[in-house]
Formats: sequence, C-alpha cells, structure tokens
Amino acid sequence: MWQDHLTEIIIFTVLFLAVSGVGFVAARWRRPDNMLHLDEWGLGGRSFGGWITWFLIGGDLYTAYTFVAVPALLFGAGAAGFFAVPYTIIIYPLVFLVLVRLWSVSHRHSFVTPADFVRARFGSPTLALIIAITGIVATMPYIALQLVGIEAVLKTMGVTGESAIARHLPIIVAFAILAAYTYQSGLRAPALIAFVKDTLIYVVILVAIFYLPYKLGGWGAIFDAADAKFKATPAPGDGILLNGNNQWQYITLAFGSALALFLYPHSLTGVLASRNRGVIKRNMSALPAYSLLLGLIALLGYAAIAAGVKPLPGTKAGSVDSNTVVPLLFDSQFPSWFAGIAFAAVGIGALVPAAIMSIAAANLFTRNIYKEYLRRDASPAQEANVSKIASLVVKVGAVACIVFLDPQFSIDLQLIGGVIILQTLPAVALGLYTRWFHRGALVTGWVAGMGLGMWMLYVIPNAATKRAHFGGSAFPLAKFGFDTQATVYVGFVAVLVNLVVAALVTLALRAGNVPDGPDGTRPDDYFADEGDARVPAQAGPAPEEEAPADDTQPAPKV
Repeated sequence: MWQDHLTEIIIFTVLFLAVSGVGFVAARWRRPDNMLHLDEWGLGGRSFGGWITWFLIGGDLYTAYTFVAVPALLFGAGAAGFFAVPYTIIIYPLVFLVLVRLWSVSHRHSFVTPADFVRARFGSPTLALIIAITGIVATMPYIALQLVGIEAVLKTMGVTGESAIARHLPIIVAFAILAAYTYQSGLRAPALIAFVKDTLIYVVILVAIFYLPYKLGGWGAIFDAADAKFKATPAPGDGILLNGNNQWQYITLAFGSALALFLYPHSLTGVLASRNRGVIKRNMSALPAYSLLLGLIALLGYAAIAAGVKPLPGTKAGSVDSNTVVPLLFDSQFPSWFAGIAFAAVGIGALVPAAIMSIAAANLFTRNIYKEYLRRDASPAQEANVSKIASLVVKVGAVACIVFLDPQFSIDLQLIGGVIILQTLPAVALGLYTRWFHRGALVTGWVAGMGLGMWMLYVIPNAATKRAHFGGSAFPLAKFGFDTQATVYVGFVAVLVNLVVAALVTLALRAGNVPDGPDGTRPDDYFADEGDARVPAQAGPAPEEEAPADDTQPAPKV
C-alpha cells in the first residue's frame, strides 16, 4: 500500500516538482528577443557549449528506461544484457567522424532536422518525407518507454491503482507538466534539467555500487547467486557468460544499435544545438564516461538476483513486470529516504529524453511535412507555433501507447523502432560523405530493408507473453536454412539488404542515364565552423543567395 511508502512518495514528489519548476524557469535562461523560431525553441539558439551539450546529450541517450530495462535484462537473461555497454562505446568514434560534418552543413544552411539535409543533398522531397516519417515513427515508442520507467517506480511505491484510470493518472499528470514546460521553454528546459537528472543518477549509482555488495556479501556472492539462478533455468541463452546460441545476436545487436543510436532525430537535435565543431569533438571524447555508469547500472540486475527480488505482477494475469526489478531492489535494500531519491532520479530521468524526443519529432513534422507539403510560405513564427502544437500531440500519442497497449508490447515496439531508424543510415550518415547513391536507389533500398525487417520481426514469437508475432529482435538463423540455434539482430540484416539493394539499383539507374536530383550543398559546407563567413551569425532561415565558396577550405572526398 502507498501508506507504507509515504517517505519515498514525499521525496519523489518534491524533487519532481522542483525539477519541473526548473523547466518553466528555463524559458528565461539565455532568452532571445524572439523565441518564435525553430532555431531558438527547437535548438536552443544553436549556442550550447561543452558542459551543457555533454549533459544534454548524455541525458538524452541514457534514459529512465535505460535505468530500469538494462538491469532487468541482466536479471532475466544474464550476460546478453551487457550488449548496451559495448554499443555505447563503439558509437562515439563512429559519430565523431559523422556529426561534425552534419553540424557544419546544418549550420551553413540552417537545417533543423536530418530530413532537411537529405532534401538538400539529394534534391528529393520524397526521400526527405520518407526520412521524416521514419524518424517520427521510430521515436514515438521511445517516448512511451520513458513512461514505462516512471510507471515502474510508481507501481513500486503503490501509487498506481487497479483500474486503468487509477493506474495511469499519475503518469498522465507527470506528462501534462512535461508538456507545459516544453511548450513554453523548448530545448532549454531539458538542457537545464539534464544537470539535475545526471547528478542524481550518478550519486545514486555510485552509492549503490558500494553499498549493495556490502549488504549482499560482496560481488563474488552476487555473481554466484546469478550463476546459480541461470543454471537452474532451461533457457539455452541465459547465463552470466555468452554461449554459442547468443554470441551472434550479442555482436550484431551491439553493432546495429551503435549504428542506430545517433540516427534517431532526438540524438541529432542535441548535436545541432551545439555552439561549434569543437564542442561536438570534445563531447564524443568524454561521453564514454556514461558507458562506465551504464555498466554499473547493469550490474544492479545481478544484485537484484542476490537480494531475492521478485518482480511485481504485470497487467495480465500470470505475467510479471520485470521493469520493477531495480525499484524493488532499492526499496528493499535502502532506507526510505534514499529510495525516494533513487525513484526521483528515474522519474526525472524520463523528463529529459521525453522532452527532446517530442521536440525532435515535432520539428520533423513541421519542417518536412507541414512546410514542404502544406504551407511552403510558412514564416519562422508559424513554424515554431506548429512545432509546439505537434510536440503536444506527440506526447499525447506516447501516453496513449501506455494507456491502451500492453507495456510489454511498447518495449517490443522500441526494438522495432531501432530496426526502422537503421534504414535511414544510407541517406543520412553515408550521405554526409558521398552522393554516389542515386536518390531513387535510396528509396528502393529503404523499401527493401524496411520490408525484410518487418517480415523478420513479424515471424519472431515471444515465449514469455505467448504472442506469436513481433516478440523481439532476435531472428533465428534456422529460418534462413542454417543448421544452428544461433540468432541475429534483425536490424543488422535489414540494413545490409538496404545497402546492397541501393547499390545495385544505383548501378542500374546510372547505366540507364536516369537523371539524379541536384546537390544543394557544397564541399566546403562540411567544414564550416563557428565564426566562419559561411555560417549565419544569427539563427534564421538560410539566405536566398549563397556566398562565394571559400577556396581555403579543403574539399572532402565525395
């Protein structure tokens, strides 16, 4: 009952409301003369320095769902859950090479979304529309998963009731507050809140990583308990070590997730808000510190096994909610006041990414659907207002996913989202280096990769939920005719097919002399930096006429 968790509820509520107040105050932080511009509302004036960007991107990528889901995966499946640690290490050197180029060309042309870049690079509004819709669809379940993190905490504190309304009312109220200050403050709100969120999480995890082994008999006892649990289960892929059945899944999932992470529009939003190329370079060098934190968070799954944690029941009879593992661990092992702080860290941890994700999805709709197809002469103020309204609609959609769908299905949707967003890699990431791919071939490759990916996901069952389709992202290689029990990540296979088809169709279209779209960028656009004559001094629409090229800049190999 909630009366048994009164201290936790009070601390959680006070910290949550205090941080929400910071979100409203953020509207006055570095406030420009005019907030009615996407550069200001959606990108914070493109002026964030190193510290702000570090907390903003870190708070965006390491979400409340990460806090509860990664340990829950180790609790249920063992070593396979550690895939999240190497993929967040692999990604930073890769994006180091890509994002500085995206920053430069975006600032030169005032691009707000990755679809803006694709529209100019390949001269194809159709391809840009596909990229925009793909980004929105992939982001929606990601926002919903932040609610899953909050719901796990509220359920542990006994706040949620039995009826659908009672169970979801606290989440609806929390997201209503989030919607209000995001509408008012734009990207400045999550940028400020990220400082508080990350500080709380660092404190909680560092305390837990020393205190829990002390209470549970040391790390040796914790790993022994986890090993004994997995040896007692019949699942062939579970264990504290990988085996022949899950090694390929682990490798491809880690690499595929690394490729997908910075293709999500909310990841790129934080990057485009940076002040200059140097800020991005420093952040890509420092962000692996979050991976150390993530590794420590993951170990909480094994600690929960040693502590004898039993997940709370799920929404369906006979099911369990594995997302409650970490909240229950803190509730059982720590004093109420510290558990309240930990719960607040998870709740606040949902606010930062949810705000950025909704802003990114709204910007995609505004720039690449509303302005491109509905109102080409929209003023900057009209764009900003439409984006504000769209961000509200996105949040309502995320809440609807939780209210009307099984939360477990929402988790599976996020896995599907990773497969979906990977199909934008040829146009967005490779497009920053080359225009060799024909725009028609990129569309064809997207269709092939998306079609194969959806088919593979469709035929994967979920043994835990007894669902016959869309039960995860681990595809049995036996379905391709291989005599093995090994599985592979769906997104990795789908994007490879996407690239192969795009390459073959490009060769065919080139051989048929099919005209390609014009390139709206120049080679030196990809090297522009703060203070460069070709970067607008102030945020605003790209000028009608471009300045002469700066011959002193080295030309990239394209």
